[in-house]
Amino acid sequence: MQGAMNAFLSRGRSVLKAAVLQRVRVVAVNPAPAAAAAATIRPIALFSSSSSSSSSARMEEHGFESTTISDILKAKGKSADGSWLWCTTDDSVYDAVKSMTQHNVGALVVVKPGEQNSLAGIITERDYLRKIIVQGRSSKSTKVGDIMTEENKLITVGPETKVLKAMQLMTDNRIRHIPVVNDKGMVGMVSIGDVVRAVVSEHREELDRLNAYIQGGY
Repeated sequence: MQGAMNAFLSRGRSVLKAAVLQRVRVVAVNPAPAAAAAATIRPIALFSSSSSSSSSARMEEHGFESTTISDILKAKGKSADGSWLWCTTDDSVYDAVKSMTQHNVGALVVVKPGEQNSLAGIITERDYLRKIIVQGRSSKSTKVGDIMTEENKLITVGPETKVLKAMQLMTDNRIRHIPVVNDKGMVGMVSIGDVVRAVVSEHREELDRLNAYIQGGY
């Protein structure tokens, strides 16, 4: 998965660069008489390390790596895509899997009974397959707390974590869901699907911004 994600990001950057180079060639070959000198200088201003730093900085503020996990959670909403779905350590695995099926999600946050914001762990479809089905255990008599990934083994992110950082964590550790926590406790959860959609959206927006920049919109 990590190789595929890295290839995706590399492909996106190549597309952006190719779009710029193609536009610059057209401007340089066919400059308007009154703007010939400016058109010839434009490629240098865009790619020169000394003169492009301020322009690049302005674009970076609103550009490709600006989206955070908080932005994803806001877009999902409290009830969308299982962002706030949870179960307790005392619930049966059967009830947890039933909830996942009903809400079409692949994981649930696990909290301690009576403490919704106190993260105890996470239970996923993978846990169910490996620790219940393969081992021939009963999902109705086994508690979530017996098979969940415990809090001290969890990989988490904060609301201000950049989307690309979250993607890197997920691909490096081969996980598909990651809890979001802050200093007050649990605030949500995002999936690899959420992260990929955010990256694709950023690619589209960056292409639009780059096109506007080349055409003088900035």
